[in-house]
Amino acid sequence: MVTPLKEEELSKHYIISYKPNAKYAYTAGQAQSKYLLGLKEGKIYGRKCNKCGRIHVPPKMYCEECFRPTDEWVEVKDEGIVMTAVASFISWTRAKLEEPEIVGVIRLLPSNDRDFVYPGIFHRICASYEQVKSMEIIGKRVKAVWRPKEERKGSIEDIQCFKVI
Repeated sequence: MVTPLKEEELSKHYIISYKPNAKYAYTAGQAQSKYLLGLKEGKIYGRKCNKCGRIHVPPKMYCEECFRPTDEWVEVKDEGIVMTAVASFISWTRAKLEEPEIVGVIRLLPSNDRDFVYPGIFHRICASYEQVKSMEIIGKRVKAVWRPKEERKGSIEDIQCFKVI
């Protein structure tokens, strides 16, 4: 049975001040842990499916194409092709930017010509706003610009950006 609120109950406002003492602990998982540790060493790892030949970067333990577990770890080049690019006037923290940050999807290149890296990583691109406006950056070959080894933490931020080569 539902009891409706009375008019005087609707006008009452209760304020409860409470700050939860919430602590979160979780792991990156098997695939992401290896990926992040590789970034700390200046390497990019993916998981290869031997059935379809795809190398998943970021790595996945399960092939989305073949619906089966991936087979092995492989290192891919820190070079790729710009697939998409946008100029963002909003920062990663949602603050308004005076100068845009150029971001996009980079399809990384495999270590050999037989494999195919999929789908690519979303990251900063060292490019100008004009290059994005003119679509000049799309299809360009880029290479990772790594932070100095002593500054790396095992984060995607260990790659500062991808620069046109």
